[in-house]
Amino acid sequence: MSRKCEICGKGTVAGNSVPRKGLPKKKGGAGQHIGVKSKRTFKPNIVKIRALFNGNKQSVKICTRCLKAGKVVKA
Repeated sequence: MSRKCEICGKGTVAGNSVPRKGLPKKKGGAGQHIGVKSKRTFKPNIVKIRALFNGNKQSVKICTRCLKAGKVVKA
């Protein structure tokens, strides 16, 4: 089961988790120190709903942003 929106194609993307220690200079500290970066994933908020496609009821996986925007009519 892929974690991908069937309307806009939004899916899982990879990135870094960046740990920051210390108070920034702007707030009166000695400056922030960046630790060791580790990989992480950003997952979209996917929901499975029954929707109308070409007059037929179908089960589709879409992101909540497309659902809120009204790109799909719920059955």
